[in-house]
Amino acid sequence: MKLNQKIAEYREIHPFFTFEFFPPKTDQGFDNLLSRISRLVSLNPLAVSITWGAGGSTKDRSLELAGLTQSEHGVDTILHLTCTNMKQGMVDEALRDAKARGIQSILALRGDPPRGEEYWISTDPRFNHGADLVSYIKSSPEFSSDFCIGVAVYPDGHPDRGTDEEGELEHLKQKVNAGADFIITQLFYDVDGFLQWVKKVRQKGIQIPIIPGIMPIQTYASFLRMTKLCGTRVPPSLMSDIVPLRHDDQKVKDYGVGLAIKMIRQLTADGDIRGVHFCTLNLEKSVTRVLEGLGWAGGSPKPANKLIADDVAGPGSELVVTPHNATDTAAKELAVSSPGPDGEAGKGELNNAASWDDFPNGRFGDFKSPAYGETDLWGSSIMSHKQAIKQWGDPTTLDDLTTMFLRYLHSKIATTPFSPSPLSPESLMIIHHLERLTRKGWWTVGSQPAINGASSSDEVVGWGPRGGYVYQKCFVEFFVEGADLEKIERKVKEHGHGWVDYYAGNVQGECHTTVPEGGRNAVTWGVFPGQEIAQTTIIEKESFLAWKDEAFSIWAEWASFYPPDSHERTQLESIRNERWLVSIIHHDYMDPSSLWNFLFKDDPLV
Repeated sequence: MKLNQKIAEYREIHPFFTFEFFPPKTDQGFDNLLSRISRLVSLNPLAVSITWGAGGSTKDRSLELAGLTQSEHGVDTILHLTCTNMKQGMVDEALRDAKARGIQSILALRGDPPRGEEYWISTDPRFNHGADLVSYIKSSPEFSSDFCIGVAVYPDGHPDRGTDEEGELEHLKQKVNAGADFIITQLFYDVDGFLQWVKKVRQKGIQIPIIPGIMPIQTYASFLRMTKLCGTRVPPSLMSDIVPLRHDDQKVKDYGVGLAIKMIRQLTADGDIRGVHFCTLNLEKSVTRVLEGLGWAGGSPKPANKLIADDVAGPGSELVVTPHNATDTAAKELAVSSPGPDGEAGKGELNNAASWDDFPNGRFGDFKSPAYGETDLWGSSIMSHKQAIKQWGDPTTLDDLTTMFLRYLHSKIATTPFSPSPLSPESLMIIHHLERLTRKGWWTVGSQPAINGASSSDEVVGWGPRGGYVYQKCFVEFFVEGADLEKIERKVKEHGHGWVDYYAGNVQGECHTTVPEGGRNAVTWGVFPGQEIAQTTIIEKESFLAWKDEAFSIWAEWASFYPPDSHERTQLESIRNERWLVSIIHHDYMDPSSLWNFLFKDDPLV
């Protein structure tokens, strides 16, 4: 059934809710997500939605996942669909495929904005804005009767367009006039501000259902990243609550559950907001706890103010832990532990199916996790042409690129295309080594120092509950030319003595490694009172390959900011086509100089 019809007919005693999922990057993650969805569907959501990667980058996976949720799990499914940077005819193909799979609801999104005006990749001229996609579907003889259409909105203002609230309301009005049937909002945390925004929407004459997007806080690092990317306003009271908890992921997660319950109760109090949309990040425990706390999933609801107070106080709760600062790259959110090699993912005495990967993970988490690979904010890229020019300049030579990476290491710029946040404090522990590699033209994009039993309360490398000890193997990753990779491989073979492993991959799909098939390198772990050892950062082939593909796509996206045949585009495309991404690990975590001695001393590579 179409979502607008289901909302109109909804008569339950509590507000409705929907779940949002994204297609994982790995086959194992995809399979495990299906099991997770089957459990969450038992909570009776009104619908689920499946995201669509920028420019159709997850087209096949999105359609497959949406088809399975619609047919095999029996839950009405909303398919996200972007319009810009989509190849000619791709919208029609996606709509026909969705129709064939029984999908009747579409969330129409603009997706990536044009790149630097004339330099963006030419696509279907009919689709430049979300309103264009709504109008096209609603006026199409082939599709108009088959779908209801939802549209997206940023209640705190679109991150691309700043704080022009009146302009944003006009954009929304255009989409509604084009035929939109419902509205789903991006995440927010300022409930009072949101409710004031809803009043302004209604004053514009917009009366279709508004479904607020709720994203329970999972970790402090992911909270900061997502709110920054979405331009989300964060109330001072929230920050004052969460900052003292930031080094304990479980307490942050618990606080996020209590906050979501409090927000939803306030949002649904007056009857205008009849339901909420959960951005699950492919995780289930927090959403389930929120619904239980609200009394929407059976059981007695717990007062949100009591839940939050307990979570801030904290004592007595069982802690599951992850690091906040294990790497200075984009992958800040890491998996808790991996399922055993002999058992089904998510099974085991201590790691059950609902929570074995309870914390968001990035490219060095567990590739079997449904949450492996981050959602891309409804088809929008995190890079912009304006940001590229301001921070990264106009690179026409290798020296220009080396200078950019060095400026990042020296904190003269806050980001690189591969690191969307400032250099982490732990990177300063190995900064001279990173500088040496970068000056050589081996551009570093990820690293961590060796740590042997540091206190879990250490301000730089500590994580988890107090009274524990944390450990890290040293690793570094960088881009090199093929000739340099040959030198690395030769030295690992002749002088690694089993202490050094590496992965190397290129855009053509080649992968070299010393790690046996199925081998996994745990490079961050912790020992805490009364708990099993927590393995939080894992480097293995599947996760490396997923990151490798993303890394080389970043070079291509960066190149697209510049005109065809320009020096900048030619340079960036040649880097993408010719360089290798290398991740090299030294297993002697007791010696902080082990990796650097291997690289720099006794027949140095650099």
